[in-house]
Amino acid sequence: MNLKEAFRFQNRLEYLIEKAENILDDEDCVTLTKRTYLYKKANPEAENETVTVIPDTEYYRQLNEMIEFAVYLLDQREKLSEAINKVKYNLPLDLDGEISLNRYRQRLAEKFRRMARIKSKEVTETNSGVGYRFNNDGNQVSYKCDVKRVTTINFNRNTVRKYAAQLSGKSDATSMEVDKCMINYEVEYEPVFDVNDSFDEVFEKFTSK
Repeated sequence: MNLKEAFRFQNRLEYLIEKAENILDDEDCVTLTKRTYLYKKANPEAENETVTVIPDTEYYRQLNEMIEFAVYLLDQREKLSEAINKVKYNLPLDLDGEISLNRYRQRLAEKFRRMARIKSKEVTETNSGVGYRFNNDGNQVSYKCDVKRVTTINFNRNTVRKYAAQLSGKSDATSMEVDKCMINYEVEYEPVFDVNDSFDEVFEKFTSK
């Protein structure tokens, strides 16, 4: 599989591990409760009855297998991680670093593009201002007045446009290099199940071995 397929399979393994963890974290699933109805204590002629409470999950009968399955998935995740890291070591770029940097480039470029779209504007707000004056009796009273609000940009529009273009160009070029690495570099790992298999399908294949 190439790097792109390896990362997809890695994500699938992580999903399956979390699913197995959730099952093992369910106390109602990993324990069995027995209820004994003490009929005889209240009625000497009756016999006590013990009932096992059945957990509301299909996996309670296969908990030992589920424990082994979780360890198996983690082992596969470790093997795949080692195989991916070997490939990363020989790449012409720092894959993780460039992917992380590209996210920042794209976010900042989009922010600059939004700033470049801001326009100066002038608005008259009717009766939004308050003034004070003295009336004929010498008392101070308030009155309403219109307010003219003028908004202008507080930055160099040409600069943000320039940097937006530069960052987008750098991001696109890096994305192309990352894509080449993802497709052209092979990872020495043999998938142990189909990446599209459901949790139950993978678990069933594991238990049937």
